Amino acid sequence: MSFPFAAAIWFAMVGLATFVGVWQGLAGRRFLIALGVAAVLFGFELFLAAPGFRDSVLRVLRSRGGIVAPLVPLFALLIYAFGVTSDWRSMLIGAAYTVIPAILVAGSAGKSGATWEDYAAVLIIWLPVEFRWMYRLFAYPPALTHTLTILLALSTAVAAFVLLRRLEGVGYSVEWGRGFGWQFVLNFTVFAAIAIPLGMRMHFLAWDPSFARVRSLPLFAPGILLFTAWPEEFLFRGVLQNLLSKTFNNRWAGLLLASLIFGLSHIFHAPYPNWKYVLLATIAGLFYGHVWMSTGSLLPGALVHALVDISWHILFR
Repeated sequence: MSFPFAAAIWFAMVGLATFVGVWQGLAGRRFLIALGVAAVLFGFELFLAAPGFRDSVLRVLRSRGGIVAPLVPLFALLIYAFGVTSDWRSMLIGAAYTVIPAILVAGSAGKSGATWEDYAAVLIIWLPVEFRWMYRLFAYPPALTHTLTILLALSTAVAAFVLLRRLEGVGYSVEWGRGFGWQFVLNFTVFAAIAIPLGMRMHFLAWDPSFARVRSLPLFAPGILLFTAWPEEFLFRGVLQNLLSKTFNNRWAGLLLASLIFGLSHIFHAPYPNWKYVLLATIAGLFYGHVWMSTGSLLPGALVHALVDISWHILFR
């Protein structure tokens, strides 16, 4: 992905979000600030996935200059807090959330192995989102609460692990290499062949195709790819599976453990504890992780992940 192409996607998504917000009756200073913060954080996610732009940023920052990277999510959070909520407690919690992971991994910058600080940073970034604590920071507007929370978490993780820690092998790039298409088709097809009959037998899935849900795809599909599949693949494959593979010096052990953790992250979906979802998500994680392991890139696995979610949305309930 080139920078101009990334910019075109950015303008399209920000324009769409603006249109939907205005259509829903949102207006005023608070809406503009929230939308602006979302646009900045989305740009941070998107532009750094353009390989040429990211490499230029890394050269400018040099080995220790990455310490300035966490300032982007930090200032975005502070601007939102000052302009939208004026909640000092939330402001301090959000500031700590964006800065502490960077402090933890700063001492490991450039190291090839995994450290306890890496895992601590992952937990600090992931658990507040998993337990929905971070959603309280972005109470307005409700339509952007989830998006802003995910964007803040992803930007914090990218700043820490890509720009500061410079963790090897993350694959944080929108690029297409030889064999990527085959890996995409193979892993999606085999997973579907396993998950659909298993999910229906467990009464987790029910065949219920809907043309009404197809009409929502122009909004639903980009949101799934950009704000669910890509962030989760970055966290669970690019960072967590990557670190576990380094810790155990075995990429298959990393795949298995990361997939199990990915599966367990779905246990809180109703009805709790949702062991059926855990099982299917663990199996899905094996296929998503295998795509990342085989290609060295987050993109094919994120596309498989997004297609699974989109297919579920259209064809099943």
